[in-house]
Amino acid sequence: MGDISFSNANSNGNTNVYSQRKSCWYEEEIEENLRWCFALNSILHTGATQFQDIQLLDTKPFGKALVIDGKLQSAEIDEFIYHESLVHPALLHHPNPKTIFVMGGGEGSTARELLRHKTVNKVVMCDIDEEVVDFCKSYLAVNSEAFCDPRLELIINDARAELEKREDRYDVIIGDLADPIEGGPCYQLYTKTFYELTVKPKLMQGGIFVTQAGPAGVFSHTEVFSCIFNTLKQVFKYVVPYSAHIPSYADIWGWIMASDYPITLSPDELDLRMKQRIKDENRYLDGKTFVSASTLSKAVRKSLDDETHVYTEGTARFIYGHGHGSANKNNHA
Repeated sequence: MGDISFSNANSNGNTNVYSQRKSCWYEEEIEENLRWCFALNSILHTGATQFQDIQLLDTKPFGKALVIDGKLQSAEIDEFIYHESLVHPALLHHPNPKTIFVMGGGEGSTARELLRHKTVNKVVMCDIDEEVVDFCKSYLAVNSEAFCDPRLELIINDARAELEKREDRYDVIIGDLADPIEGGPCYQLYTKTFYELTVKPKLMQGGIFVTQAGPAGVFSHTEVFSCIFNTLKQVFKYVVPYSAHIPSYADIWGWIMASDYPITLSPDELDLRMKQRIKDENRYLDGKTFVSASTLSKAVRKSLDDETHVYTEGTARFIYGHGHGSANKNNHA
């Protein structure tokens, strides 16, 4: 849960009622004995939808930050790392990605990155919370062009139900979902059954699935990253985990690509496809960066090799925290 507090602090950072320097701070509990906090310039908006509580904060270190149900979702200064990493590896490894289905993604940043690809002619973005989507349209100007793009089809629905009822198949399916949190709505969308019976049948020949997969640090990767990886290995022939440090998350974050077709391109091949296919240059990702991102540390590689847990509804693993009501993230299904 994230909290906003006001304090008086002296130059050494100690509480001091006589100090002249007042600060407003945002604080989020990452683990039971670990909290992450940063100073605010102002609180731009607070509100609530049928599903979620929303805050838009102007933070000193990270610019505008979107907080849903007390969890930081994205920050202005570094969201490009998350969204470039989520979107571009899958699309670049596909020979000709034209149709994309996004589960979640209400913030609009995933759609923004997808629509930079010249091959893409249709993006279906499915998010359950219309008020959050409207909120992001109003307050996150960086994505306004994406929301107006005629190639984007915005659907307000449960992503699983929407994917199951559609007859279309897609070149790439993206899981920009809430983290699996106990009591939250999204852990069912990380299960073997969902991947096997819903996602895989909706992929075209040569199709690629990619999902955000939670914290992937040396210690935090055992929460859900390793078992999502192992679960996808039960369903797809080729599975590629990768990660990147996101400063505002205070951790390394993970993504996993999966396909029945090889996912192997050299750094030079990736760079060439970026130059040919993507409008404007990436700020974070290029060929060498992806090779680095997919070269995990010895400790994480060993955990992934040794992981035996398969994610099911009855044996789910969760990251730290608890879901609130029906949802806990703007990117949920």
